[in-house]
Amino acid sequence: MAEKSEQTDAPSSPDKDLTLPVMFPKPHTEDEGDATTFSSSTWNPNLWKMLHAAETRWSEQSQPPNRNGAEASVGAGETVIEALNMERQIHFADQKQEFNKRLTKTGRRSLSRSLSHSSTDSYSSAASNTDSSEDEMSPRDRQQRSSKGHQDFCIKNIKQADFGRREIEIAEQEMPALMALRKRAEGEKPLVGAKVVGCTHITAQTAVLMETLSVLGAQCRWAACNIYSTQNAVAAALAEGGFSVFAWKGESEDDFWWCIDRCVSMEAWQPNMILDDGGDLTHWIFKKYPNMFKMIKGIVEESVTGVHRLYQLSKAGRLCVPAMNVNDSITKQKFDNLYCCRESILDGLKRSTDVMFGGKQVVVCGYGEVGKGCSAAMKAMGSIVYITEVDPICALQACMDGFRLVKLNEVIRQVDLVITCTGNKNVVAREYLDRMKNGCIVCNMGHSNTEIDVVSLRTPELTWEKVRSQVDHVIWPDGKRIILLAEGRLLNLICSTVPTFVLSITATTQALALIELYNAPEGRYKQDVYLLPKKMDEFVASLHLPTFDAHLTELTDEQGKYLGLSKTGPFKPNCYRY
Repeated sequence: MAEKSEQTDAPSSPDKDLTLPVMFPKPHTEDEGDATTFSSSTWNPNLWKMLHAAETRWSEQSQPPNRNGAEASVGAGETVIEALNMERQIHFADQKQEFNKRLTKTGRRSLSRSLSHSSTDSYSSAASNTDSSEDEMSPRDRQQRSSKGHQDFCIKNIKQADFGRREIEIAEQEMPALMALRKRAEGEKPLVGAKVVGCTHITAQTAVLMETLSVLGAQCRWAACNIYSTQNAVAAALAEGGFSVFAWKGESEDDFWWCIDRCVSMEAWQPNMILDDGGDLTHWIFKKYPNMFKMIKGIVEESVTGVHRLYQLSKAGRLCVPAMNVNDSITKQKFDNLYCCRESILDGLKRSTDVMFGGKQVVVCGYGEVGKGCSAAMKAMGSIVYITEVDPICALQACMDGFRLVKLNEVIRQVDLVITCTGNKNVVAREYLDRMKNGCIVCNMGHSNTEIDVVSLRTPELTWEKVRSQVDHVIWPDGKRIILLAEGRLLNLICSTVPTFVLSITATTQALALIELYNAPEGRYKQDVYLLPKKMDEFVASLHLPTFDAHLTELTDEQGKYLGLSKTGPFKPNCYRY
């Protein structure tokens, strides 16, 4: 019965008296438009004759079963298999010949390298545009020059500039506020005379910020705040554009501090503004060049870790210039920390592990804005999410949002994924790493690389096995292994990218903070840490509304008087929690 069913459902052959089994698609004729069938030009004529012969025998044996039917069907099947094997050998010989021709033209070494790049290098299309000898040499050991003769930079490869420029042009389309700020303030140039030294992630979005500062009149020198997050092609585009950039992906710790020092140690160029992400640049100047603060008008800091350092300096009476806390501005907290992390955590995990989230048990350490974004993303994908938290208010928020609040030691043996979002140190200590289940994924979404005790894993009894870029297996003596991402550093900017539109909000806030501190009259800001004025937060938000074709309602004079507000804002007191 099965054989009859197969014949009934099979497509008809070019010959009306023959019916091929389903396993053999018929050749595609010129008057037929089905693109899913084989083209007759790809079939060997001898093969087609053999298939006809086999089909004839197959059809004869598809009659009601008899005692010789099975043997005959087997014989027909063997004939077909022989035909297919012959065709496979013919195609293989043709492919091998073509492959050898390509090897002769390109050389085996370059072909091998091309294949290697496609699977292991960064996600940028510019990754393949490198020379092997240059890749093996440290950027510190060679002198590069832009097409215009500019040499004051140290990057991976200036040849990638064209690719980086395209990345920057794409980012500009998703950063409407910065582009609007360029147009509004270009004539005034509020940063003329400003010499901004920066230490942030060097990405396409940062490049748009740097070029905006330049349009507004500032001079810039830049280093990376993370040894893995630099986009080499973007750094090349900036260097080609005349910026002094000192950064490349995969820096060593020594390279990291060397790059920062190169930004600030130039005798002919002394900074008067600092834009920092994490506090490393500020720390280095305090440590190596304390007299430089006599010339510096202010610091703009955007991360939890860096802001914490600034408050420590202020409390100790060692902060000698005004500082703007961008991290706790509403536009940074509610948009960059929450919405950005809600999307980028999934992107980073998918790209690095290909893991499926549905049904996985996940523990998120910390329920601040970053933790809220990560938890919401995991929950939406069907994961079972646990939260650890030290703050009772954030803990209560987690409970009201439907998450179970636990201590890490209560769930560490059973969870499939651990995400740290606290900005603290040793949140996931060695004792927790030892108790994790086999195959547990461990990653960090906080700025600092101290949340996971990675140092304790670099011991002789544990084996490190590199799986792919920024993915390592750490293997215990009994064979248990955990999957460590980005060596405990910031996952979303190292293993993936982040949404450009959200970074537009943060970058615009940083630019306005620099303008405010640089142009503030003497005495407005003392040697302390300040929040961005509420009016500026609202201005940043308003610059992004046209993207959504959004229309704000305006207060009437009577309504403004009733609420005691100006019609143009600010609309909330500083104590308001959005």
